[in-house]
Amino acid sequence: MLDEDLARIRAHRNNIHRYRRLLRTKLSELERQYIERRLAEEQTSLKSLADDTFPIALTIPQGPAAPAGLGATP
Repeated sequence: MLDEDLARIRAHRNNIHRYRRLLRTKLSELERQYIERRLAEEQTSLKSLADDTFPIALTIPQGPAAPAGLGATP
């Protein structure tokens, strides 16, 4: 399952890179709009898949118990 998710993440990343590369070329307005829409869809899909695949969120400790420089306020 993880291997499949990682392959899907790679596919989305590759598509995003390809769309960004295409946006640096000379395009008609219609082509540009289409690619921008596809880019946004790929980015949304990638974020959703990454959030589902790697659900652990790291937090920085707050307050007096936190070591200096890691979110503690003076």
